[in-house]
Amino acid sequence: MGRSPPAPPVTAASAARRAHYLAALGIDAYRSRHAPVAELQPAAEPPAGDAVAAFEPVSGADWGTLRERVAGCTRCRLCEGRTQTVFGVGDPRARWLVVGEAPGAEEDRRGEPFVGRAGQLLDSMLRAVGLARETVFIANVLKCRPPDNRDPRPDEIAACLPYLERQVALIEPRIILAVGRIAAQALLGSDAPVGRLRGRVHRHGAAQTPLVVTYHPAYLLRSPGEKRKAWDDLRLARSQLDGCGAH
Repeated sequence: MGRSPPAPPVTAASAARRAHYLAALGIDAYRSRHAPVAELQPAAEPPAGDAVAAFEPVSGADWGTLRERVAGCTRCRLCEGRTQTVFGVGDPRARWLVVGEAPGAEEDRRGEPFVGRAGQLLDSMLRAVGLARETVFIANVLKCRPPDNRDPRPDEIAACLPYLERQVALIEPRIILAVGRIAAQALLGSDAPVGRLRGRVHRHGAAQTPLVVTYHPAYLLRSPGEKRKAWDDLRLARSQLDGCGAH
C-alpha cells in the first residue's frame, strides 16, 4: 500500500480560519510552544456581529431542539433572504454523513439539500457504493442560501458551523464524506484545494471520525472527466468502513 500524501502545510490564513471555527464552537485551540508565530496570530477580523459565542449554545441540544434552533436562526444576515432553512435529510443514526456547501435556490424553496441535477448525481454516486439516499444523512455547512449562490463567507461559516458540529455529535457517523471545497475546508480547518485533500483519510473532531474528501456533484457535471477520481474517493470511504467491519 502506497504512502499517504503529506498533509498540506498550515498557513496563517488556514490557522486564522480554524481559530474562527473553534471560537464559534467554544473550543480552545491547541497551540504548540514551537509553532511558528504566524500560526498563532488571531484572525484580523472577528466573525460578523463580533458575538458568535454570545448566541445560545447548541452543544447540549437534542435533535428536536437543534432543528428548532436552526429554523429560527438569526446568527448571520443570510436569514434575511432565505425562504426556509435547510436542516438536512436522512437517517439521524446513519453511518454515512454527507456534507455539502450551502443550499441553492431549489434547496431553499424545498428545504432539502442536494436536489436537482447535482442531487440526482449524488444519489447515483451513493448507489454505486450500495447506499440509498434515505440510509445516509445529508447536510450542508450553511443552513441558509447565500445570495446568487456565491461562496459562503468565513463569518457565515463560523456562525453556522456549530449546528453542523452538533449534528455530527448526535449522528455519530462512521464516515464523513466532505463534498466540495467549502465543506472540506470548513470541516478540516484548511485552505487547501480539494485536489490536495482528496485521496486519503482525514480525521475529524474529538471522536477522530474518518473523513474523505471528494468533488462536488455540481463540479462533476461541469467536469465529467473527474468522475473517475470521485469514484476512487467513494471506494476509499467504503473501504474505510469495510475495514472497521461496518457495512
